[in-house]
Amino acid sequence: MRHMRYGPAMAAVLLSVLFAVGFTFGPARAAERERLVAFLGVTGFDVALDSIALSAADAPAMLGREESDFGSDWTRVAEEAFDETLMRDMALDILEEELDEELLAHAAEFYASPLGQRLVEAENASHMIEDTEAHQQDGTERIARMVAEGDPRLAVLRRLMRAIQETGNAVRATQEIQIRFLMAASDAGVLERRLDEAALRAFMKESETGMRIAMRKAALANAAETYSDFRDSEIRAYAEALEDQRMQEVYELMNAVQYEIMAARFEVLAVRMADLHPGTAL
Repeated sequence: MRHMRYGPAMAAVLLSVLFAVGFTFGPARAAERERLVAFLGVTGFDVALDSIALSAADAPAMLGREESDFGSDWTRVAEEAFDETLMRDMALDILEEELDEELLAHAAEFYASPLGQRLVEAENASHMIEDTEAHQQDGTERIARMVAEGDPRLAVLRRLMRAIQETGNAVRATQEIQIRFLMAASDAGVLERRLDEAALRAFMKESETGMRIAMRKAALANAAETYSDFRDSEIRAYAEALEDQRMQEVYELMNAVQYEIMAARFEVLAVRMADLHPGTAL
């Protein structure tokens, strides 16, 4: 299911699984799979992982091409490269080695709360929106009204964005994903000319400031729309929860997992794209 939602009762069940299985983290033992699956569900990270598949649609444009340039089999190949079950298994493998007892328990307890589950539901829906342009436009208009009216909610949203963005460098991670994809496509012969990685990285570095500003504006607009049904006090409580150092570490790890999986799957897709042409099928 692409839209996975958990009500308070289900959240309680998932949280009970997290604690009932028992803490087995440590340098000598990995976490038990069942407990981590529950963690993904209660935090909504499972849907965030599934949403990575939507990014496959950006691949042709990143190469300056159209989907039609890769034939009728494009959709199937993209779905295979970004298989949701495979991506969840990859995430679980990493988390088994990296996520420790205190961090898992802290994050799970917050997201299993009534407010946490409402936040997860809203974020899950936002992750899986296909018409992202309309969603972004609605959020941008909300922000414009807040600015015009001097709405104090804007400061609350900005605090939330700072708490989220403190957990990692999204700009550099996004650039690294693009570089790995483009270099894989170049090595596979998808591009007419081979790329020079040093030159590509230099170009990305020059555009970093502009990209950072654009991503911050986009993130703020997305937050305005995603959390539109939440009171200022609830958003403030969420920001406070995310500012906790333990939550910062959880988000840093989860972001790293998501970025690594996305980059790895884009590299696989690049290789598959080399065999796709109009009128061909694999």
